[in-house]
Amino acid sequence: MLAPYATIERESRGRLHAEDGSAHRSAFQRDRDRIIHCSAFRRLKHKTQVFVEHEGDYFRTRLTHSIEVAQVARTISRTLGLNEDLAEAVALAHDLGHPPFGHTGEDALAEVMAPYGGFDHNAQALKIVTDLEQHYAEWDGLNLTWETLEGIAKHNGPVSVQTDGDALPFALAEYDARHDLELDSHAGAEAQVAALADDIAYNNHDLHDGLRAGLFTAEDIIRLPIIGRCFAQVDRLWPGLDADRRRHEALRRVFGVMVEDVLQESRRLLREAQPGSAAEVRALGAPVIRFSPAMWADLKVIRAFLFANMYRHWTVRRMRRKAARVVRELFEDFMADPGMLPQDWSVAALEARSDTLRARIVADYIAGMTDRFAIEEHRALRGEMKRG
Repeated sequence: MLAPYATIERESRGRLHAEDGSAHRSAFQRDRDRIIHCSAFRRLKHKTQVFVEHEGDYFRTRLTHSIEVAQVARTISRTLGLNEDLAEAVALAHDLGHPPFGHTGEDALAEVMAPYGGFDHNAQALKIVTDLEQHYAEWDGLNLTWETLEGIAKHNGPVSVQTDGDALPFALAEYDARHDLELDSHAGAEAQVAALADDIAYNNHDLHDGLRAGLFTAEDIIRLPIIGRCFAQVDRLWPGLDADRRRHEALRRVFGVMVEDVLQESRRLLREAQPGSAAEVRALGAPVIRFSPAMWADLKVIRAFLFANMYRHWTVRRMRRKAARVVRELFEDFMADPGMLPQDWSVAALEARSDTLRARIVADYIAGMTDRFAIEEHRALRGEMKRG
């Protein structure tokens, strides 16, 4: 039984290209399955979160992160009476547009694309599922439902008004012109769940990965809010527990605290707003799936610690500098000589009617690369990217 404010399949706005329904799966289950089976989803296996893909087998990749986000999204959605399948589909797709080398690669690609309309990973994810995945006989893209596309485009909030003064990302504007995603409103509650699930997952696994990498110790993070209480609880229950189990038990509790906070705060907001439909959720003008103010304040302290001790750690900064150079130089080389692209890509780039269109083709190609493939392409063109 779904809550009144959940997204109901029979009220879906459908797909850009009409299709017959399935006898065995809901429309949102089909969206989820198409995402899982697409090429871009498989490539997430070799795209980094914080560490470059070759730096260790135990660190999170975009693929493992997306699976974790989907798990959290299903838990929250089920508890709040939302549509689990839609939340899962958005969660699984939310990182499809990330280029190689995580946010470092995105920043580098945004820099070189600044004269050509910029680059945004959410917009790129939308382009992938509506255009670049070209496997079906009747259309380009995956032909996902309007609700899933809306969630991919604006799970972090409205995007038609850019607070930093930048123009609407090109890929979003291009698709919205032919299939209105109502970019000036918040998405439905399921997409909002996917966004919070993303926050929960990366806050937790960045702590795990930073500890595993030796960038900081358990004693360093015990003084942080939430985390200290969880370690103290584990120490009371299992005094003398070995370090690895102690860390795991504490961080799984941190995970649970974040999920429980979202559930309590979201229940409160939903009770106050009393939305009677998914459309009313969109019309509220503010998200209804949120952390409490106290939790948000604590998480900002944790993120500040991670920024100083993980994202800005000298070993991470060194590799990020090299990764950014790889992306910039690949872009420069392919723009200077599009004939070096694979045949289908080079034909399109050489026939492009403007530098902007050519740059977008080059950016699409680079954004689709995995970490290892980008390194190999750079090595072939410029020489080896040294490790370490």
